[in-house]
Amino acid sequence: MKLQRLETPGIAHYAWLLAESGEAMLVDPSRYVQQYLDAARKMGTRITYIVETHRQEDFVMGSAWLAERCGATVVNGDHDTFGHGDLRLSDGETFQVGDLLIRALHTPGHTPESMCYAVYEGEKPEVAWAIFTGDTLFFGDTGRSDLPGEDKSVENAGRIYDAVHDKLSGLGDMALVLPAHGPGSVCGSGMAPRSWSTLGDEKTYNTVFTLSRDEFSKRKGGERIPRPPYFRHMEKINLQGGVPPALRDGDVPLMTVTEFADESVGESIYDSRLPEAYAGGHVPGSFSIWLGGLPVFGGWIGDADSAIYLVTDRDGDVDACVRHLGTIGLDNVRGALAGGFESWRDAGRELRHSGVITPRALNQLGNKAQVLDVREADEFDSGHIPNAKHCFVGYLPDQIDELSLDRSRPVVVTCGVGHRAGVGVSVLLRAGFRDVRNLLGGMTAWKALDLPLA
Repeated sequence: MKLQRLETPGIAHYAWLLAESGEAMLVDPSRYVQQYLDAARKMGTRITYIVETHRQEDFVMGSAWLAERCGATVVNGDHDTFGHGDLRLSDGETFQVGDLLIRALHTPGHTPESMCYAVYEGEKPEVAWAIFTGDTLFFGDTGRSDLPGEDKSVENAGRIYDAVHDKLSGLGDMALVLPAHGPGSVCGSGMAPRSWSTLGDEKTYNTVFTLSRDEFSKRKGGERIPRPPYFRHMEKINLQGGVPPALRDGDVPLMTVTEFADESVGESIYDSRLPEAYAGGHVPGSFSIWLGGLPVFGGWIGDADSAIYLVTDRDGDVDACVRHLGTIGLDNVRGALAGGFESWRDAGRELRHSGVITPRALNQLGNKAQVLDVREADEFDSGHIPNAKHCFVGYLPDQIDELSLDRSRPVVVTCGVGHRAGVGVSVLLRAGFRDVRNLLGGMTAWKALDLPLA
């Protein structure tokens, strides 16, 4: 028996490949399926089953495309919101992968159709060897409960609690817990930074086990996690198992400065450099979205129909940018600036600048600068700069006017370390603010210097 975790960069997504006796099951693949085929080949096996734990919200699924590539059987539950599948299992039904018995367990709460799959060795199993938990159970946390409806968050948190205790808790403390996401995913919060865990480990510290049902339901149901707008698009296209990649490596053309300037007018320009580089000089009107943030924040700024043009550090980053955006279904990438920002600068084209500031310098300014904190609500409430205004960066384009910021005074934008603040800076610049600065090091540096907190 062989087990491998395959990660999707930028969204903390885990797919799992389990091989036994010449067969293999792949759990929760993304649309970029070649990595899974390559991994199976290295294991000396073939993928015979593609297993879905639920209809994913944060990435384009690869089930349908992979099944077309390798002829595997798509396995999921019999709930309507799966919408497809070759083998539709009800709660408790099983199938075989080599000598392994796989039992489907309906565990609603995160989504109505959520499934877990317990893996047993031997013909008459008593305890599970592993559990593919999807977004029902993470390391140290569970999936968010607001996706079926914010007004049902507490109720759905109770469903998660019941599913974990009624369906999973008795499967054996030595069973490996194999979730679909890790720390950094938008499908939950508070995941533990662990590489591996067992059901017994989770019982010692995971709040779904350490709190009562009422306590857990109120805590989980009261989370304030932003819901990215691209989730709706993912729900739609994943109803049928996702879609194949629209762009391959090398498909997005490199454009000369003149071509880029002419064709990108009025469209979305994503600058994937670090915020400090963006501050030093950038194409006017461009958004600052660092490379690793594209699979999340690219989807807050644009949608599936948005024409996107890229400015990168180097030409070698273009394919990675395209893949990151394609992860969330943003496939309308028209071109990239050949030679990156340097070529724009060297051609003498118009530049725009933004400011940066250190925590000590901001503290010395006192009330002379307005501070805008663009972290999530719970982050803000855990400690922020006194008198700072708050707006999560994803909501900023639609809520700038509500903040009543004085455009004649400097605005300092902060987040955890400066990446999300960079997005916020670019949004404010596009809205006509003149003096906008990124707090370098963000709240991490502010707290390290023991500066005042509210």
